[in-house]
Amino acid sequence: MSGLSKPRLDRWRAALAGHVDRGSVPGLVALLSRHGETHVEAMGGQAVGGAPMARDTIFRISSMSKPVTAVAAMILLEECVLRLDDPVDDLLPELADPRVLRSLDSPTEDTVPAEQPITVRHIMASTFGQGLIMAPPGTYPIQDEIARVSLAPGPPTPASPPDPDEWIRRIGRLPLLTQPGRTWWYDTSYDVLGVLVARASGQPLDAFLRERIFAPLGMVDTGFHVPETKTHRFATAYTRTPESDDLAVYDPAENGQWNAPPAFPSGGGGLVSTADDYLAFGRMLLDNGRYPGGRILSRLSVRTMTTDQLTPGQKSNRGVVDFDTFGWGFGLAVVTRRDAVDKTPGAFGWDGGLGTTARMDPAEDLTGILLTQQAWTSPAGPPVRADFLTSAYQAIDD
Repeated sequence: MSGLSKPRLDRWRAALAGHVDRGSVPGLVALLSRHGETHVEAMGGQAVGGAPMARDTIFRISSMSKPVTAVAAMILLEECVLRLDDPVDDLLPELADPRVLRSLDSPTEDTVPAEQPITVRHIMASTFGQGLIMAPPGTYPIQDEIARVSLAPGPPTPASPPDPDEWIRRIGRLPLLTQPGRTWWYDTSYDVLGVLVARASGQPLDAFLRERIFAPLGMVDTGFHVPETKTHRFATAYTRTPESDDLAVYDPAENGQWNAPPAFPSGGGGLVSTADDYLAFGRMLLDNGRYPGGRILSRLSVRTMTTDQLTPGQKSNRGVVDFDTFGWGFGLAVVTRRDAVDKTPGAFGWDGGLGTTARMDPAEDLTGILLTQQAWTSPAGPPVRADFLTSAYQAIDD
């Protein structure tokens, strides 16, 4: 028995249906899995006025790519190809001997030497010194330099970045925002980690992920682009215009940015996937690295990845993660304190800014996945995400 109440599952469905009926999202696929029993709801359309949403609809999962890239790096750590506390200078010479801004508001030329080399651990814990500045453009001088090398923050645009070698060269030309190991910075680390995985493995990132993670787990619809034979299952992505709150197409299902292999496969935000594919990935983590027929990671590697890796001092940079109740493992957030029904200490997962969420809860043996095609407008996420998590947890009845 799953321990999920039928009347309370109906409440879960009704809460999600309300968002679709009110037009707060064009459509969604929601999945709950507990004790081997899985419930999936597909509501609304793949596009406004388009085909109905289906269980196997493909979504851009953006930053839900980060845990996948973290697993790839953990595989290489287990094989001793990488070591957590080794400098990355040999594999990423572009990041050797970095300069660091004297302070975040310093002119870009006012730098000091790094106090230590950048290590694999710094990149995996998102503390290597570079990342998303949560401030309006022009707040700090370094933002202009970031924009000049075409690395300004924003939603994924796989058709835009250069190839991995040129991309990492551009990163290497920027001064670090803070000393390596000192402060958590969101996002950039996992694109850097994707380059590191490719160079360490001797394979393009997409090939390594396909061979070592997607194929064993049966994730047949997960990758960095959607082939033509599957575009009929691909959801159109939307944003909301600030002026009128109207929906605007961000990326169409056909002739869009994910319809061809990208020059830069983004380990931080480039993947597409489905609810069942990501369930296979989440169940592997909940099963301590095992899957039917084999093992991706050891139990202790999964425990390391899903443990808060940050010190209190490294959590000074807020804005994306609520560090009052969450920590940061390798590629995902970890619940550290319960202050709501949907926060079990030890639960882990991450979100995608183009409208997706995944939460895995070892204590409750629960996996929850919400896929929508509407971009978030703030780091806190939209009401549909909050209602999905709350109604998922209230459905537990044991």
